[in-house]
Amino acid sequence: MTVFLLMVSSFIAWVISSLAGGGSPFIIIPMVNFLLETPAIPPVVTTGMLLGNLQRVFVFWRDIDWQLTWWYLPGAVSGAILGAFAFTQTHLEWMQTLLGLFLVSSASSLFVGERKQSVKVPGWFFLPAGFIHAFLSGLLGSIGPILNPFYLNYGLFKEKMIGTKSAHVLVVHIAKMFTYASLGAFTKSYLWYGLVIGMAAIPANWLGQQILQKMSNEQFHKFVTVLITISGLSILWNQRNFFAVLWQY
Repeated sequence: MTVFLLMVSSFIAWVISSLAGGGSPFIIIPMVNFLLETPAIPPVVTTGMLLGNLQRVFVFWRDIDWQLTWWYLPGAVSGAILGAFAFTQTHLEWMQTLLGLFLVSSASSLFVGERKQSVKVPGWFFLPAGFIHAFLSGLLGSIGPILNPFYLNYGLFKEKMIGTKSAHVLVVHIAKMFTYASLGAFTKSYLWYGLVIGMAAIPANWLGQQILQKMSNEQFHKFVTVLITISGLSILWNQRNFFAVLWQY
């Protein structure tokens, strides 16, 4: 039953993320937390995300923006290793809150961006952004589609955004996986459950690609914006106890 539920939730998550430029961890992580133990989340989700994004890289290979990828890689590799190491040392509740606020505010700016020209993001911006994104991903397990507003403002839509982002995320998960393994965070059962999540992504990515081809750039933009909003609100809702503690002061 555990394997079945992981496969179903993973399939649904990958289809949705194909249409919204990411966000699959927001479905997969709660299910892993419910079915397994909390320490299983980073290694299991990282394994599943690695396999799912690897397949996406092959599917969208021709759409990957390699110039942007070379800007992203140096910061992402070092950030992922440092973040995964920091995960074993500390956990910052207030950082999750800041991420939630950032995603909600970014979604608001993207809604406005539909009516007027957004600020163009240069390629070099993804060098420091890649480091921060990968570091927080390793530290917090998952940070949602935090770079999606920048991908959109850089000029990537639909297949180009999915392919380029998948290549970027794949590097982050490879670095995280090696770091978690070196720190003893992996077990055979964790690896198996991660493989289940990754295998369910294969038919889901295919289905998502078929639907994505029928979407316009405007529809994709709206879908991504809605996902960013939901992701931000979800993070803030999960941190409600943190807000309650602050309110007491």
